[in-house]
Order: sequence, then C-alpha cells, then structure tokens
Amino acid sequence: MATLPRPIKSTSDSSIVESGNDTRPRSDTPFDAGIISSSAWTEHLECYSLSDDEPEPADEHHEPQPVEEPVKAARALYNFEGKAEFKELAVGAGDELNILKEEAGDGWSLVRVSSGEIGLLPQTYYTCTTSFLSAPLAAHGRNEPSTSTITPKASLQHQSKPLSIVPQDTGEWTNPLPSFRQSLLRGKTLNRFSGFVTSGAEEWVLEGYVDPVTSSPSSSHQRISTEDSINDDNRLSRLGLGEADRHYVDAGPAWQSKVPKFRVLVHSPSKRTSGLSGAYTMYSVTSLFSSATDESYDPYIPPISPARITVQRRFSHFIVLHTSLTRRLPGIALPPLPEKQYAGRFSADFVEARRGELERYIGCIVRHPVARYAEVVTSFLGCENDADWKRIMPQLLSMPAAGPSFFAHVFHPAFNLDLDDATEVIDRFSRHTLAVGKSTQSLRNVFGHIREARLEMSKAERLLSYSLLSLVTSIPLSSTPLGINEDPGDTPQQRNGLLNEEGAWCWREGCQDCLKLTKAMQKTSDGLQIVADLYDDHARRTQLATHDAFKSVAHPYQLYEGIVETHQSTVSRYKDALKLGKVGTFTIFSNDEMAARCETVLNTTMAEMDTYHDQKVENFSTITREHLDGEIHFYEQVLHKLKAARRTFDAPRFDELSRSPRQPSRYERDLEAPKLNPPPLPQPCPHVYDSASMRPVNTVIHKGIGALLGKSQPGRKGSLLGRIWAE
Repeated sequence: MATLPRPIKSTSDSSIVESGNDTRPRSDTPFDAGIISSSAWTEHLECYSLSDDEPEPADEHHEPQPVEEPVKAARALYNFEGKAEFKELAVGAGDELNILKEEAGDGWSLVRVSSGEIGLLPQTYYTCTTSFLSAPLAAHGRNEPSTSTITPKASLQHQSKPLSIVPQDTGEWTNPLPSFRQSLLRGKTLNRFSGFVTSGAEEWVLEGYVDPVTSSPSSSHQRISTEDSINDDNRLSRLGLGEADRHYVDAGPAWQSKVPKFRVLVHSPSKRTSGLSGAYTMYSVTSLFSSATDESYDPYIPPISPARITVQRRFSHFIVLHTSLTRRLPGIALPPLPEKQYAGRFSADFVEARRGELERYIGCIVRHPVARYAEVVTSFLGCENDADWKRIMPQLLSMPAAGPSFFAHVFHPAFNLDLDDATEVIDRFSRHTLAVGKSTQSLRNVFGHIREARLEMSKAERLLSYSLLSLVTSIPLSSTPLGINEDPGDTPQQRNGLLNEEGAWCWREGCQDCLKLTKAMQKTSDGLQIVADLYDDHARRTQLATHDAFKSVAHPYQLYEGIVETHQSTVSRYKDALKLGKVGTFTIFSNDEMAARCETVLNTTMAEMDTYHDQKVENFSTITREHLDGEIHFYEQVLHKLKAARRTFDAPRFDELSRSPRQPSRYERDLEAPKLNPPPLPQPCPHVYDSASMRPVNTVIHKGIGALLGKSQPGRKGSLLGRIWAE
C-alpha cells in the first residue's frame, strides 16, 4: 500500500539535549540514543555515565492499564508480528485500529483491532487517520528531472509545532560500559526495532526534517547536480559553521572525502592512578599527517617526516568517542568498541591486546570518508590540553542525536539511482557479507590450528636438538614425549670409552676427526634450539597479530545489518511513493516528496556499501601482505640459522674445530629435565560479535558452574558445594 506522510506528534513533554546544559532524560534502559517521532522513547533513556556500575533495568513486562482518554482512529503502516506472551498484537499493513492509550511506555501504545482484540503495538507502526484530510496530497505524476529541489516543503509547512529532536534508541550503546547481558548476546541488545527506525531514516522518509532553530522545513536534503557535487570550488565556497555535518555523495554512489587519509597509532600504554577512579591505563594516540601525495613521490628524494599530533587517552575516552559518533552519524556503519574488562586488565598481555584493538578501532574510524572529519573525531585526536579535553567531553555527550537531520544534510547527484538496481544490489550485498563472515570465521579457526602446529614444530625441533646433543655427549635424556626412557644411572666411570679426555665423541684419545665432528654436531644442536625459539616466537607474536587482525573482517553482516535493514525498508517506501491506489476510502497519489527523501537514504546506504567494498579490499590485502611478510621473514631467519650450522662442516671452519677441546653446551643441563612443555599460546581477545565457541571465557564459566553442580569432572560424584557441606 502507499504510505502517506505521518503527522508529527507533539513532543512538548520531552526534554531536548542541548550542548550548554545537561537536561538529558534519564532511563534504566541500556540502549543508545537515536531519533523517532514518539516522545515515549525519551522518557526511558539513561544519562551517560563512565561509572563501572550499571543500573539494573526496570521491569519491562508490566501490563499497561488503559486510562480514560479519547479513542483515536488509526491505520497500521507495516506488518507487525507481535508475541502473545508479551500481549503484543499481530497486525497487517492497512488494518484499521483504535488507539486506546497512545503513551503506554517504552514507545508502545495500547491498541484495539477491528476484531476487538486489545494489545500493544509500537507507536511507529501506525498513523492516526484523523489527520489525513489535512495532509496535502502531492500532484499526480512525477516531476521532470531537474537540478533544483524536487522535495516541496508544503507538506511540512502545515505543521503548527516544530519537530523536536529528541534522543532515542540506536540499538547498541547508551551506558558506555557494556554489560554482562550484552556479552551473552554477542554485543547485541534486545531492541526489536530495525535500523530503519532507530537511525531516524523512517522519520526522515515519512515526515522530512524541520530545523528546530528556525522552525522551518530544511531544504538541505535537496538533490544537486553531479557537477556541483564533485566541484571542490563550489563546495569550498559553502564551507563554514556546520560544514562537518554536511556530507556529499559522488557518482557511484560513493562518499566524497573532504579530508585526506591519515594514520593513527595507539602506543606507549602506562598505568596511572586517580583518587576518584582508581587505577587505569593511559594510551598515547598519535595522528600522522603526510603532506606528500602518490603523484609527487620520488624514490631519490628522502621522504618528508609527517606532521604528528599526540594526545593521551584512556579507555573511557574511547567510550565517549564511540557514544558520540553513534549519535551524530546514525546513517553509517561504525565498528564496535572492544568490550570492557574488569579482571586482569593490567596484565602485560591484556594491555598489549587492548592497545591493538583500540588502534584497529580508531584506524577504521579515520579510514571512513565521513567519520574521519566528524567534530568528535577531530576533538578526540586534536585536543592536546587535558583540561580542555575534560571540558569538551560533557559537551560531546550532551549533543542531541542527529536522527533525520543526518539525512537532511546529505547532498547527492540528481537522479542517480535505479529502483531495480537498488533492489538487486542489497540482496547481493547481504549474501556476500554473510558468506564473507562465515568463511572468515572458519579461517580464524584454521589459523589457530596453524599456530598450534607451529608450537608443536617448536617442540619437535627442540626435542631433535636434545636428542642430537645427548648422542654426542652420551648424557641420556631423562624422558621424552615419544616414550623413550633412557637409563639415568650411568656414572662417569661407566661412561669411560664414550667420550675421550677432550670431550670428543670417541673411545680413542687425541682423535682429531671425532673432536671436529663432535663440536660441529654440538653447534648444530645449538642452532636447532634457536630454530625452535623462532618457531615459538613466531606463533606467539607475529602470527598472534595476524590472528587478531582477522577480527576486523570477521563480522561484516552484523556490522552492516542496520544499513541493510534501512536500505530494504527504504526501497519498500520508495515503491509505495511511486504507486497509485486506494487505502480504504482514501485515494493515494504518487508522492514525489517521499520519493526524493527515499533517494537520499538510498544514496547514503549505497555509499556505505561502496565504503565496505573499498575497506574489504584494503583490509584483506593488508592482512595477507603482512602474513606473507611475516612468513618470509620467519623462514629467512630459520634459513640463516640452518645455513650457519651447515657451514660448520665445510673447510676451513671444520678444520679449526680441532684446535681446542670441546666446551660443554649450555643446553646440556636441560638433558636431565628437557623443556618440552611450553606455556599455552596467547589467544586473541574475542570479538564483540563472536559466538560462544570462540569466546574462551564462556568455557571457563561453564566449567566453573559445572564444578559447583558436580558436572565437570566425570568419575567424581557429588558437587563441589555438596562435598564442602559434607566435610
């Protein structure tokens, strides 16, 4: 069915977040803030806090009681399959409704359908039909192509009250600290609304955007010519206040980059202590800006040292960055922030792992053509004064969510979309990202086995070294993993005839040939110990970095799921806006206003798909290249050590070995207790979207609970609590 623009509901009872004062609404719901027209959402948003204490959610399953208020006639906009156990209704698009209680809490309304059944329905899934007659209908037919604005403002000018921009749920963050509940849900929340709703795209498509300052409809969503979009002179002439909130789409569609790419390093972590927050880790964040371009590169001219800015940031500051970005850029896909750790967060391994995660996170942000010039990013990376940064942080958190204003400030070429192409591309994109995620998960598992195989190879090389040294020194190995148990009872008198006085592996005294052979084989044994160390170090450091890097490409569909939902819903609204037909007694004409706004959203989502394409090529190229470089460097080191051992058997080095007696190897002391059981390999920290099988902490918790319940140790009867009670 064709969908009419919905009337804008009054939000006089909602508070608006302004940068100058902290008037944000409070809530116990651990969700982020976004935009919809219902003011019920604003009554259940919590204030941002950097405290480690997460408030418990209120009872979400209370049954709302009907109150005495006028019954409003309404019509369902979309299909909704409610859950009977939560007293939710199942309605179809176009069904006639009676609104018994509009504000039932948390964005729900108490509704009666034509069959007489009463239940809950989301406020954004219906529109009141009493305002249909006052809504202006667009002219029949489509406008001719033009570079001027094709989104008339008439449908918005009839509103007597300006639209208030109020915080609302974006489905990922409100409390900056992720909870245990979010960990169990793999970084997801229980928000049932799609990204089309939570990003503000739905409100933009249905109602447009009214500037809260001027109380007039915004015309900044207008389509512009391709030449104007890509003309730097034309764009730079409009630079000024608020330019960071203006986003341009070139032909493609693809985001137009305002700021050249730069690199950000997170390094030099140090432990600090504060009287208020206790101990924490501080990281140095350095931005590197290169003035040279690829065209000006000359291999004979020394490279110019890039300009750099270094600031000090802690993990809670990254939370401020992420929270502000999700509110100000609801139309783009942002990487998830690493989860907060409460135990072992000052261990050297964890600090290094966290440093790498934060570097990948901020690196992904600054690689995005839109996110890297956001005001919050420039403040985060450029504010070197700690006092100024502490003053800026509350202002960043108190900025109102962008919602539909984000799409209102997207400029794109005129008539650059085809509906059939837009419908087909989202299906291919969804299938591709799902396949990439599944294959990458398998690749991560295989790479973990490869690292374990390298560790086993290290143990094998070390065992070979011990065995070779035991052979030429006649010192038996105490035990070996192959089940070969040597007799350790030999005494120096019993070893007479195994080694001569010069330590050569011979029963003859003064045998020069055996002395040279013994010393050359001992050097070979020492070289194999170094090779074993190289295998161990390669698996623990170089391959760990590659294993960890796979997280950045492991879950593309989960990352872009909101973009996919927004695109699919917008395509559906776009088709409705172009249709002719009837809904009940009302005639619906083609709606050019809504079609224009749909094209703006589709330009945004397709530009995000283009960004993923570019980043996928860059990410996998970088990971593969760094893996090959690491393997080449590793094998070159192994080859160097093996060649050095091989040269020992060639003249003149082999002949020089007979000039002095053999000195004991430093590894001989290990023959009585071979070091063949290295500590386990360090594993990458789990990704926010990882399943339970890839999150080792879940296994530990499961074993701990099993021990308490008596299920973790077969053969032992009774639980741990039961045995303690019995004792």
